[in-house]
Amino acid sequence: MSDTFYITTPIYYVNDVPHIGHAYTTVAADTLARYNRLKGRQVFFLTGTDEHGEKVQKSAAKLGLQPRELADRVVTRFQGLTPALEITNDDFIRTSEPRHYAAVSKLFEISLANGDIYLGAYEGWYCTPCESFWTELQLLDGGLCPDCKRPAEKRSEPSYFFRLSKYQDRLLAYYKANPKFIRPEARRNEIVSFVEGGLNDLSISRTSLSWGIPVPGDPAHVIYVWYDALTNYLTGLGYPDANPAQVDTFWPADIHLVGKDIIKFHCVYWPAFLMSAGIAPPKGVFAHGWWTVEGQKMSKSLGNVVDPYEMVEAYGADAFRYFLLREVPFGKDGDFSKKSMVHRINADLSNAFGNLLNRTLGMLGKNFGGVVQAPAPEGDLDAALAAKAASVVSSVDAHMNELEFSRALESIWELVDAANKYIDTTEPWKLAKDPAMKGRLGTVLYNALEAARICVLLTSPVIPAAAQKMWAALGCDTPVAGTTLAASGAWGGLEAGVTLEKSAIAFPRIEEEPA
Repeated sequence: MSDTFYITTPIYYVNDVPHIGHAYTTVAADTLARYNRLKGRQVFFLTGTDEHGEKVQKSAAKLGLQPRELADRVVTRFQGLTPALEITNDDFIRTSEPRHYAAVSKLFEISLANGDIYLGAYEGWYCTPCESFWTELQLLDGGLCPDCKRPAEKRSEPSYFFRLSKYQDRLLAYYKANPKFIRPEARRNEIVSFVEGGLNDLSISRTSLSWGIPVPGDPAHVIYVWYDALTNYLTGLGYPDANPAQVDTFWPADIHLVGKDIIKFHCVYWPAFLMSAGIAPPKGVFAHGWWTVEGQKMSKSLGNVVDPYEMVEAYGADAFRYFLLREVPFGKDGDFSKKSMVHRINADLSNAFGNLLNRTLGMLGKNFGGVVQAPAPEGDLDAALAAKAASVVSSVDAHMNELEFSRALESIWELVDAANKYIDTTEPWKLAKDPAMKGRLGTVLYNALEAARICVLLTSPVIPAAAQKMWAALGCDTPVAGTTLAASGAWGGLEAGVTLEKSAIAFPRIEEEPA
């Protein structure tokens, strides 16, 4: 395992406002960043906004604004996701920043110098909402964009081209040598098939708009927004000159998290641009699915857009984060409903997990004044619970390495359920009535609290605020975000002799609406 881990979200268009899709990608990236810190790795986590392109220029014009003014207004809504959702990004990149102009210009100049970029003329079709070029054969009937199904526009203008066709064989060889570069498998098959079908050179400049990064030495052209946007992953580290040491430390990126609609840009164009510049491609790209809302496509016209700020206000960041990652296998499409989220909060967080800790603390307070007792030698039930904890730590790691968030959480809840069953089986409330069983009672409560401690540690990347509250209630001095699995993940970490709180309600129940 490498000592470092670099993870990114896509950068978000500033002609939109944050919705559940943005929150989903960002929360998933944050959870992976936190989990890898828990493994002791040095992590760099980047997110940001994509502020150039025709779509932004047109949106600004409709509002009577300059594109930069629109970007400055909207970017705060995306930057606000960091505190609202407990996100721990190390940097927030805006593509309108001077540092990004320097990175894009440098990358362009390298490929121009080696002959991979040449001046020609583009004649074809362009979809502004997708910022994508299409050939006549690729359009759907009626001249519609094959991705978003909206009308494409015929374009004819001078353009710089990237020799994408030159990289077809190298891309296929890279996919073959790195079978986990594109995940999930279904997306990998799509991309391999697309590249095997042949690649055309790619138009990477425009003369019909001004909101973008000028082509070095030819300011009549601005650089294609996707060439510009993808380079943010290098800019954020300090490429080319701001922080070369950091680039060397973290590049190539471990994971670019993206929506399934933009995987072609990340798995075909981006590695080809990098190969041309003599820079290693990223190690992996993972495409997640889309969310519908109560069975319907989410849209402004339907008025069913899920606002992450409203979800945090109503249910709290931890509950929203947990629902997003628990409800749907990452990579699949999912459906959102408030009813499902409330059910998850009450059943999983409040009834099962929260109650495990709270009722055990209550019994410890009632019978031992809150003082944790040193456990006696293990019996069979105790050993089985400890063994279950060890196996869950291992299985969670395997699932997190595969970005299987929902399965990782299922594993943790197996330990939650095992600990609750252990309490039900050992019946500490009966032990408390027999003075001769005082020692056994102390052991049972220790083991239940220790299982809860392991669960808190493992869930901390997903529900960080609640985990810290529960961690503190267990008498752990070091913040849970500051410890590691190596230091705190083994059975027996709960310190005997410490005095704990007599209750800790991390997940209040939410009143469910009647059916």
